[in-house]
Amino acid sequence: MEEKNKFQLEKVSVRLVSDAPMYSDTPIATPEDAVSIVGETLCEMDREVMCIINLRTDMRPINCTFASVGTVASTVVHPREMLKASILSNTSAIIMVHNHPAGTLIPSKDDVSTTDRMQQVCELMGISLLDHIIVGRDNRSYFSFKEKSVIKNHSPCYQDNYQQLRWESPAVAEKGRGGR
Repeated sequence: MEEKNKFQLEKVSVRLVSDAPMYSDTPIATPEDAVSIVGETLCEMDREVMCIINLRTDMRPINCTFASVGTVASTVVHPREMLKASILSNTSAIIMVHNHPAGTLIPSKDDVSTTDRMQQVCELMGISLLDHIIVGRDNRSYFSFKEKSVIKNHSPCYQDNYQQLRWESPAVAEKGRGGR
């Protein structure tokens, strides 16, 4: 009997748990709207924090999740953590917002690559990435990837002929094209 219990697998559940409301039911139409909702909270943080605002189709916030808390100069983020609450909330669009405690609004290389990666992942998931906003030390200054035309939402085109599907990794494909 003891041998049988030794190989049991734990059953786990992932659930969306709501905390006390701290944001607005006002539709978000501009970066200023998003900053007015979470900017003050992020400006108070002494470390970089990545926040995801999940939106309904009418652009009203469903909820907000703090996906990552990092150090004074960076935060480690991954799409699966950033989209976990989005998927559980049945969101149609998200806005990424994070702070730069040092006050600079210039995106880092990691900020740019994270934005690019999230845009690609969101397209695959059917969730619109509307913007990635960086806030400084005050609630008035920000950098919006959307305003700088870095984020462009477009409909991806998927293959409908199975004989033309390519199953190689991007690294293998790049190598085949003469890449390093």
